[in-house]
Amino acid sequence: MTEIFEASEMTHLLQLADEGDSVASASKGRIRKSNENLILAAAERIFSQYGFKGTTMAQIAEEAGLPKANLHYYFSSKKNLYLHLLDRIMNEWLDPMAEIYPGADPKVALEAYVRQKMHLVFARPQASKLFANELLQGAKVLSGLLHNTLKTLVVKKSAVIEQWINEGKIKPIDSVQLFFSMWAMTQTYADFDVQINAILGESIHTQAQQERAIEHVLTMVLRSCGLAD
Repeated sequence: MTEIFEASEMTHLLQLADEGDSVASASKGRIRKSNENLILAAAERIFSQYGFKGTTMAQIAEEAGLPKANLHYYFSSKKNLYLHLLDRIMNEWLDPMAEIYPGADPKVALEAYVRQKMHLVFARPQASKLFANELLQGAKVLSGLLHNTLKTLVVKKSAVIEQWINEGKIKPIDSVQLFFSMWAMTQTYADFDVQINAILGESIHTQAQQERAIEHVLTMVLRSCGLAD
């Protein structure tokens, strides 16, 4: 009986140990994710201000409030951090394209896409500027993502636009150029906010000016597709 009890107790202790390991592992995972997000947010601010060449890991560490060694623990080099950040930004900015699919109502889909893009522009202007600066420098780091991830998605979503045209749901329009125009109209409010602010005489980041900008872009996009009321 004693042996059975001891074996049962040992099994229970092993189960507790396994549960403890799982909790510890989950805690480490949360800490890692939190630190990575902290570093990426700081890197977004610093890279957008100083560019890739003008930024140091020490600057990012100071901005993040973490030891420089922590940056190298999570990201092996400045280039690795920069590429990881650009990949995250591009994927976040491409997520709204999920609204555009064959069975969607074109007006609802395009409006949702534009609104989500504009929300990102106003919430993350530094991300847009960083992305734009990379393109202006020839996209040396981002080239692979542009030629693969971005191109593949645009081809897929352009096919949806073409299907809507063929079904008579929207008027004929160059589907690829439509995306170029939507990107230009939305991201200009982040990339050229200094110019816009000077002309408006106030910040584009006020709620009233943001709503004004969103309604204007929506009108332009929907009207070009024959969907304006």
